[in-house]
Amino acid sequence: MRRLLPIAAAALLLASCRSASDYRREADETGEAYLSEYQEKAVGRTEKIEIETPADTLRRRLMIDQNLYANDPASFGIRDVPTNLYWRAGDRLLEGGEDASLSVWQGGTNALEIGLVDAVRIAAYNSADYKSQKESLFQAALALDLADDTFRTIFNGTLSAASSVYRDPKEEDAVVNHAVTHNETGRFGFNRKFRNGVRVTGSIMANVAGMLTGDRKTAWGSSADLSISIPLLRGSGELVNTEPLTQAQRSFIYQVRSFEQYKRSFICQIESAYLALVLAKRQQQNQDEAFRRVIRSTRRSYRMAEASRMSQSQFEQAHQSELSSKARWIASCQSYESTKDSFKMTLGLPPDARIEPRESDLAELEKHVGRFAELELGPYDMGGDDPGKIVLDPPDSVDDGDLKRRTDIAIAIAFSNRLDFVSSRDRLEDAQRKLLVAEDALRAEVTLGTGVSNFADTVGPKSRREGVRHGELHPREWQANPLLTVDLPIERRSERNAYRSALINVESAVRAYQREEDALKETIRSDMRSMSQTKDNLQIQFIAMNLAERRVRNQEILLQAGRADMTVMLEAQDSLVSAKNSLYSAMISYKNQELALQRDLGLLNVSVNGTWQEADLVALGILPKPGGGS
Repeated sequence: MRRLLPIAAAALLLASCRSASDYRREADETGEAYLSEYQEKAVGRTEKIEIETPADTLRRRLMIDQNLYANDPASFGIRDVPTNLYWRAGDRLLEGGEDASLSVWQGGTNALEIGLVDAVRIAAYNSADYKSQKESLFQAALALDLADDTFRTIFNGTLSAASSVYRDPKEEDAVVNHAVTHNETGRFGFNRKFRNGVRVTGSIMANVAGMLTGDRKTAWGSSADLSISIPLLRGSGELVNTEPLTQAQRSFIYQVRSFEQYKRSFICQIESAYLALVLAKRQQQNQDEAFRRVIRSTRRSYRMAEASRMSQSQFEQAHQSELSSKARWIASCQSYESTKDSFKMTLGLPPDARIEPRESDLAELEKHVGRFAELELGPYDMGGDDPGKIVLDPPDSVDDGDLKRRTDIAIAIAFSNRLDFVSSRDRLEDAQRKLLVAEDALRAEVTLGTGVSNFADTVGPKSRREGVRHGELHPREWQANPLLTVDLPIERRSERNAYRSALINVESAVRAYQREEDALKETIRSDMRSMSQTKDNLQIQFIAMNLAERRVRNQEILLQAGRADMTVMLEAQDSLVSAKNSLYSAMISYKNQELALQRDLGLLNVSVNGTWQEADLVALGILPKPGGGS
């Protein structure tokens, strides 16, 4: 025994010598272990979630290489924050992972050209909101680690030192007649609660300094105690005792599922922002083409007016239209720049960084969406033999026909794949489980306990017994204190009210589930209506653009022949610009709605690093085949 206590004390001292970096690495390993375990449970796969800022980021590289203005070194990143009285990056940060979005950077001061895939990857590493979501999930894993401590064996140890001076008041010579005693004690113990409610605690205490030095001028004693508590009725059983831990584990699973859905929403957000930038650029290009076309028409009309082939008023009308077109062109240029700044902020990049969207992405979008829009411009339908008879075919409804069939398929897929919806059903089970815990609290409490202790000798010279060795425990001198506690269910007012509230909460959980189910149905029905509407609008805008192009070509031919009306010519040109802008808006709306539908169905497979895989909605029977009708 005398050898065991110094060894335990030495172990406590060594444990207290760990550095902050050691604790940080241990916390990282713990958080990653919980994330891997619960990702496998929640989504059936694992992926590492890195929250450490890489040594170099795309934001930092743009700031440096493009020579962007920075007010403080913190603008470059946490690793560039200078060392001061409170901060030393080298002592608190690890090597850091790699920013995969740096692969798009070629260096230099030229504008960075990025596509949709690049934009999502960049946002996954630089977006402040996305980083905050990852950090919140990691912190939730650490919180679960604390909750998991409930049923672990927890060891503890303390060392304390105290001094006391004793002076006999009967003696006048205070210098000689006094005593100084020192007491340095160490305590080592453990605490363990079992899942059935049984709790065991124990500890050993001794004067460590005296044992290590062999000092026999003062007495130093040892003591040990052990206690056991066993609930027999209320508070017994695994369900009741593990409820806080069970709820913590399930709450963490819910958060993992929510993060999966957040990643899908994040993809849609970045894709929508990127396509808005592409649309703004295309609208600026359309306005640029229109402005050039108006300038050519004005110059031609000027020459014709000089040759008396056109009236001066028509030329002035053309000139006025050129000025209006110039104002619209300037506004489109500024709008594109503003949209680009907003997009860069969404990605987590400085607004003054120089970037441009990739031109090829618009061509790919036209190819993807155009298969639903390319219809031949046939003859106008005059209504047969009775031109005055007008029959309107109502649009497809989610409550009838083929669109209803496809909507029912979509709702069934959403119920199976939306992880956050699965959590809403699990929360009903949580309420039911808590009801059982509330019922248990209504029972009588019968707890069987015992405490066992042993003292080698007490502190103080006068209490030492002859023949007793320092710090030695005596097996025959254990003292047991059995205890039986009975709390009859006579007063259970608060427990009664808690039970009734728990029963109400079950009903509330049922209604909450119903709301979630109905809300998901409504979302999918709305998405399917929007998909049908955007497809019809896409076809309408495609036909409208063909008509506008035909009008402009006809008016240009008439203008060259000197037979065009300038008012009609200018209206045709404005209509063409509007038709082109509307067509591209319809294309982007269709793509956004298609991705939003996959998000709401839970079909987007998204990685934490910003890569994703879309589902084939046509093959699943959710969207009609191109050219196959509605």
